[in-house]
Amino acid sequence: MQPRNMSMSGVVDLAAVKAAQEAKTKAEQARAEAARQGGGTGAVSPDSLVIDVDEAGFERDVLQRSTEVPVVIDFWAEWCEPCKQLSPVLERLALEYAGRFVLAKIDVDANQMLMQQFGVQGIPAVFAVVAGQALPLFQGAAGEAQIRGTLDQLVQVAEQRFGLTGLTVDPDAAPGDVQAAPEVPAGPYDALLEAAVQALDAGDLAGAVQAYKNVLSDDPANTEAKLGLAQAELLQRVQSVDPQQVRKDAADKPGDVQAQITAADLDLVGGHVEDAFGRLIDTVQRTAGDDRDAVRLRLLELFEVVGADDPRVVGARRALARALF
Repeated sequence: MQPRNMSMSGVVDLAAVKAAQEAKTKAEQARAEAARQGGGTGAVSPDSLVIDVDEAGFERDVLQRSTEVPVVIDFWAEWCEPCKQLSPVLERLALEYAGRFVLAKIDVDANQMLMQQFGVQGIPAVFAVVAGQALPLFQGAAGEAQIRGTLDQLVQVAEQRFGLTGLTVDPDAAPGDVQAAPEVPAGPYDALLEAAVQALDAGDLAGAVQAYKNVLSDDPANTEAKLGLAQAELLQRVQSVDPQQVRKDAADKPGDVQAQITAADLDLVGGHVEDAFGRLIDTVQRTAGDDRDAVRLRLLELFEVVGADDPRVVGARRALARALF
C-alpha cells in the first residue's frame, strides 16, 4: 500500500526520459494484462469517476488504476471549510471531463498514514498519480479556471507521455447518475454585467472587478463574467506601474520572478500576447517551488484574458505542459 515512485519535494519530473519510459512501459503492461483477463475494456458508470479511497484500497483504487487513467486525489476533512467549496467543484469537473481522470477523495482524519506519506501540510490539498508516479497539483482553495488549466495539463501529459487516454463512460447511464452536483441556474445578470462595463468605461476597475465577482458568486460558469473579471483584474494590476521601470527590471533581472510576471502583464495589455506567454513559460523553466507555481498561476490567468479557444493559448498550454513535466 506504500505509494511508490513519489517525490514530494516539488513537481515530479515526468520529462525525465528514463523515468517516463519506465512508467509508460509498466502502464502498457498493466493494461495488456487487464485486457487478457477480460478487464479494463468496458465502459464505466459515472459513479465510478468519483470514489472514496482509504488506506486499505489505495493500492487497487489509486496505484493500479493510475495505469489506465490519471487519478486526482482530493485530501479533505469534514471540518475543513475550504474543502467544502473545493470538493464539489472537483466532483463536477470529474463528470464533465467524462473519464479523462478519476477523482479519489481521501478523508485525512480517517487516513492519516496516507496524509503523512504524501507530505500533506494542510488541506485542501490536491495531488495526482499517473502511471504510478505522483505529483502535487495545488494546495488550498483555487479558482475554477486555475483548476481547469491544471487538469488540462495533467490530461495532456498523461496521454502524450504515457498513452493514458482515459476511461469510456457508459452513454446509457440514467440521467440521475451523471449529476455530480445540482446545476446553479443561470440568472438575469444583464444589469450586473452592464454595471461592470460602465465601471470599466469610467476607469473604476475595483468596481468592475466587484461587479463581475457578484455575477460569478451566483453563476460560476458565466463566460462573459469570467472573461470580464480576468480583463479587469489585469488592468487593475498594471494601473499604477511604471512601464519603463518594469521593462528595465525585467531586462536587468531575468531571475526576478515578480519582475517577469509584471512585464508579462504589460506585454498582454500592449497586445503582445505571444511575448507575454513566452516570457512566463521561459520563467517556469528557470524556476521551482513557490516561484514556479506563482508564474504558472499568472499564466493561467492570462489564458483566461485571451480566451481558451485562441490558437495562441492552445499552443502556450502545450508549451507550459512541456516546461512543467
